Amino acid sequence: MKVAVTGASGFVGGAVCRALADNGIETHAYGRRGEVDPAHIGGALYRSWDLTQGPLSDAPEVNAVIHCAGSVTDWGPASSLFATNATGTKHALATFPKARFVHVSTASVYDPYSPTVMATEDQAPAPRYLNAYGASKAAAERAVLAVMRGHGRTLWHGPSRREALILRPHAVYGPGDTTLLPRVLSAVHGPVLTAVGDGRHRVSLTSVANLVQACLLAAQGPVGTGVYNITDAEPVTLDRAFRALLAERGVKARPVYLPAAPVGALAAAVEGAYLLARRPRPPRLTRYAVGHLAVERTLDISAARAVLGYEPAATTFAGAATW
Repeated sequence: MKVAVTGASGFVGGAVCRALADNGIETHAYGRRGEVDPAHIGGALYRSWDLTQGPLSDAPEVNAVIHCAGSVTDWGPASSLFATNATGTKHALATFPKARFVHVSTASVYDPYSPTVMATEDQAPAPRYLNAYGASKAAAERAVLAVMRGHGRTLWHGPSRREALILRPHAVYGPGDTTLLPRVLSAVHGPVLTAVGDGRHRVSLTSVANLVQACLLAAQGPVGTGVYNITDAEPVTLDRAFRALLAERGVKARPVYLPAAPVGALAAAVEGAYLLARRPRPPRLTRYAVGHLAVERTLDISAARAVLGYEPAATTFAGAATW
């Protein structure tokens, strides 16, 4: 079996490449960086490829593509996010037209304006989004769904034109994390971790190990189509997650929660000021971040368990001191 991995120079893509190598699977790795440490991709064949520039004309034939490439920022020009997440996905689809396509999406395609309570896959995409990140990832999903359905047929009826699967993780964490962990730690000021809400609501998190398991099941398993939520075994309360992470990192701080309504209003004002000033760097406080901290964000993973054979481990931050 031969598998191509996009976004291989990143956090999730690198972990997928290493897992494929551990399973003896020939892997072709693609990333935007000019070079990458061979150990990061498990010794896979590596090629630099900026997906926004178009499809490759000389890509090797592979059995499956695990598409991990994409921008994960919740702040930035809409044109850039759509070019990377939506157009880049179309270019990856065109590059490997005969391969099973496993698209690593995000739970941010669910409605950001209301709590996500054990959401099932049919509850997305949403009619509106807070930012271009959610909107661009939803657009990428539509491109994958189009090839999955084929000739206008529905997702669940009739033969599809092409095998394709969509995976929706939420808040991916683990060794090598460059997004979630740094964001949490940046909110620590002295003895306090500033958060929003009350900390008692539940959240679904996704360890990178669980996401990698789902990617390999989707790429190699007997099921060739579908949309699947991918999280750890059970949701946890936000406060429990924060305290466990801080303890494992040896950070002597405690979460302190601020009311969501005024913080959300402040986030909107901060975003407006950044836009007016044309600041390239993202603000520390955004409505997207508030929306993911202040209310429940949980996903139903029964479809992945039943159809893909997904068996996730529980949420744990063991070893986070070295991440």
